[in-house]
Parts: sequence; structure tokens; C-alpha cells
Amino acid sequence: MVLLALPLIIPACSSCSYVDTHSIDSASPPNHDDPHKPLLASNNLQNESNAVTEKTMEQQVQRTSCGTILDKGRLVVLGEEHSAKRLIGCVDFWLYYTAYFCGATVGLVYSNNLGQIAQSLHQQSQLTMLLAVYSSFSFFGRLLSALPDLLHSWKASFARTGWLAAALVPMPMAFFLMWKQQDGSTLVVGTALIGLSSGFIFAAAVSVTSELFGPNSIGVNHNILITNIPLGSLLYGQIAAMVYDANGQRMTVTDNHTGIIDTMIVCMGMKCYSTTFFVWGCITFLGLASSMVLFIRTKPAYASTAASRSSCKHLTKFPVNRETP
Repeated sequence: MVLLALPLIIPACSSCSYVDTHSIDSASPPNHDDPHKPLLASNNLQNESNAVTEKTMEQQVQRTSCGTILDKGRLVVLGEEHSAKRLIGCVDFWLYYTAYFCGATVGLVYSNNLGQIAQSLHQQSQLTMLLAVYSSFSFFGRLLSALPDLLHSWKASFARTGWLAAALVPMPMAFFLMWKQQDGSTLVVGTALIGLSSGFIFAAAVSVTSELFGPNSIGVNHNILITNIPLGSLLYGQIAAMVYDANGQRMTVTDNHTGIIDTMIVCMGMKCYSTTFFVWGCITFLGLASSMVLFIRTKPAYASTAASRSSCKHLTKFPVNRETP
């Protein structure tokens, strides 16, 4: 019920925060000075905030103890425009690409093979429910992707790449759980976790791409990112097919209407997808590790941006009047 109410709760909380912020501003004493002064002061405030941003970045980089791997080529500021050529040479992009390739794409392939998975585990009668569970939790995951924006309206700022890493945590857990125990209840729980994680990443990826590599280039950059979907579908589907065929048996099937005799491979039991679940679990764990490295590398940029915004708000609230002699 809470998840179903999220579409109403999030806009309501955002509007309340908007009203509170503006009511506080209206309570401050009006400034009857020359209307050109705030414009001139804003340039000075911007310079001061840039200085604060640079100092914060230097301190964050110096405190990092993970070596040159985490420092080399990292993003300094958010929203800096990246052309396609520059994007391909960016280390953070490939970490992001790997996290998506080894995360949400695996969940998509799982949903495409859900019918055959249910059949091999003698759960074909529950296929409709499994599809409904995946679709519902994928929708809830998309709703939860708005949580960072909601918390930002509550004056709490978190790196969006950190939320991306947190969203990938349930996926390897689900695959390893289904690898160890394959029954009806485990299949439902695993499907729900995979749907929740995939939905969050699918919805949040656009915002992450815009923040890391610039809003003006998001069309080209995001299309480059999602090239991992057909590549991953081909690779992960081939892995599942090889394991399924290796453990299956050839059966001859005759069509009653046409009389055509066909040969097909049918696999029943835990052996059909046990190895596949283990491999997919290892792959999604790699995606989780990649997203955590991306979070560590981009955390200073998010921190400096948050510090810059807070300093600008503070200086704007208490402007410094410089009188000319």
C-alpha cells in the first residue's frame, strides 16, 4: 500500500517543501536598494562559491586513500558536457556502462526467460503470477528512483551513483538465493527482487547520465549507454541456452494439425538453470562492484556540488552590500 501511494506522496511532499521555502524567504526583510546590486553581487557570490568548490574538491581528493585507480580521470564537477569522443575515453563512463551491463540488463534477460524457467521448475501454472510480480515490482522500483529527488527537497543530499549501487544489491542476492534453493516461494521472492532492482536502474539511468556527462548531450550519451542491452541480451541468453541444452533431452514432437515431426530439447528440474543462476549472480556481483567504484570516484564531485549550492543559498540569503566610496 505504501508503494502504491508513492505517486501521491512524492509530489505532495515536494510541494510542501516548496511552500515552506518560499514562506521563509517572504519573512525576510525586503531589500529596497538599487535593483542592479543583487545582479552584481550574484557574480561575486558565484566566484566565491567556485572557490569553495575547488577547495572542497582538493580536500576530497587528498583524503582518498585508494590510490591512483580511484583518482585517475575522475569527474571534477557534475553536469560538464561530454561529447561522444570524450565519453568513450572517460573511465567513469565505462564503470557506469559495466554496472548497467552487469545489472539491469541481466534482470531484463531473466524476465525474457521467465516462462522457460517456470516450466523447468514445474511452476508453469504460476507463470501468470510470476509475470505480474516482476511487472509490479519493476514499477515500484521506478517509483523508488524518485526517492533521491524527494530527499533533496528535504535538505538531504545523496550521490545518485550511491543510490545506483544500492539498487544493485538485491540482484546478486536473488540469483544466489535461487541457485541454492529452487522452489515456488523462492522463485517468487527472487523475481520480486530482480524486478525491483531492474526497475530502479532503468528509471534512474537517465538522470545519472545527465548529471555525470551533461544534460545537453544526454540524447547521444544515453543511446551509447544502452547499447549494452542488445549485447547483454545476446551474451546472457546464449549462456542460459547452452546450460539448458547441455542438461536437456531430445524429444520428438508431432503436430496434430499438420503432421510435421519436429525434434526439440526439453529440460526439467533444478539442473536446467542452476548453473545459469550462479553465473548470473557472479555477473551482477561484478556490476555491484563496478557501481561502488563509480560511487567512490564521483562522491567528491557530488560533495563539491552540494557545498557550492549550500554556499550560494547562504550568501544569497545574507547578501553582502559593498558601498562605493
